[in-house]
Amino acid sequence: VAFQSEITAAETALDTATAGLVMKEEVKARAELDQAVSDAKNNYAEANYTKDSYENLKSAIKEAEEVLAKSDATADEMKEKTKDADVIVANKVPICESTIGKAQNLKLVCLTATGFNNLDGDYLKKRGIAAYNVAGYSTNGVAQHTFALLFYILEKLNYYDNYVKSGEYARGTCFSHFGQNFFELDGKTWGIIGLGAIGNRVAQIAKAFGCHIICYSASGKKYNTEYEQVSLDELLSRSDILSVHAPLNGYTENLMTLEKFRKMKKSAIFLNLARGAIVNEPDLYTALTEGSIAGAGLDVLCKEPMNPENPLLKIQDSNKLIITPHIAWAAKETRFRVVDEVVKNIQRFQRDDRTNRVY
Repeated sequence: VAFQSEITAAETALDTATAGLVMKEEVKARAELDQAVSDAKNNYAEANYTKDSYENLKSAIKEAEEVLAKSDATADEMKEKTKDADVIVANKVPICESTIGKAQNLKLVCLTATGFNNLDGDYLKKRGIAAYNVAGYSTNGVAQHTFALLFYILEKLNYYDNYVKSGEYARGTCFSHFGQNFFELDGKTWGIIGLGAIGNRVAQIAKAFGCHIICYSASGKKYNTEYEQVSLDELLSRSDILSVHAPLNGYTENLMTLEKFRKMKKSAIFLNLARGAIVNEPDLYTALTEGSIAGAGLDVLCKEPMNPENPLLKIQDSNKLIITPHIAWAAKETRFRVVDEVVKNIQRFQRDDRTNRVY
């Protein structure tokens, strides 16, 4: 049992290692950990519980955890860590003069993400450093999570799960209990802010449920789509479900304020699967507590990990609000896909292919 738990811990550490700044020692630690997990699985499957394999696994886990701890570096530490780099693979860290200023040989930055608001594009262009993102790798995963959040709120799953687990259903006399109302998606209007790859995938699935799709572009871009494109005010007033799948930029930052939430239907459900700063979180707290909207599902926040002072933590009613810790992108297939795509981006750079190049 202990051996199996070590394997699970190792796999968790290995999965976690896809985030952060990737340097040579981290690549080495991951490779060693991956091999240790593989060996341990074989030994476990064959009931070959050797002391050496067990200690090897524990040692690899410890090393991986130490490397991951080092990944959370300050700007000065990052400047030192990157000074000899030709290529940097990064996620959720600022790439600017204060972090890569000493990297005189740097030619390429590869992001393990789609959003590139952490890049100082002007600085990269001035230095002649190329940057690539991984567009499209998480489309299906984020769309799937959009509906997971929706159904949790829409069908009051927390309430009904608690009703059964509390023993109330077992003590009841009726075959069914519907103490909380919910509605069908068929015939409802689904509004989308940001009709890119993820927004389009969500629209396709929502349409399959019988929803009418309307969309809005914060930048004013005219979408080439079958779906009805409307103004923001019309989107807010008509949507039964409103989901955000737009990039964070000057058009979308602090887009959803209390004024906007008060223009929505009181029965509406709001979903943010894009970037936290698109939503004014104190305003969303007010909107939820005063009943301007019925519920919200969030996978992103302005500060991640969550600020302990975030007012949304005060809302303990899971029928009204669900927040997940930025996991929409994190399905196992998605994480393998993003690593494969980073490798392809490095190969693209080597042959001057500008696919996925953002700077």
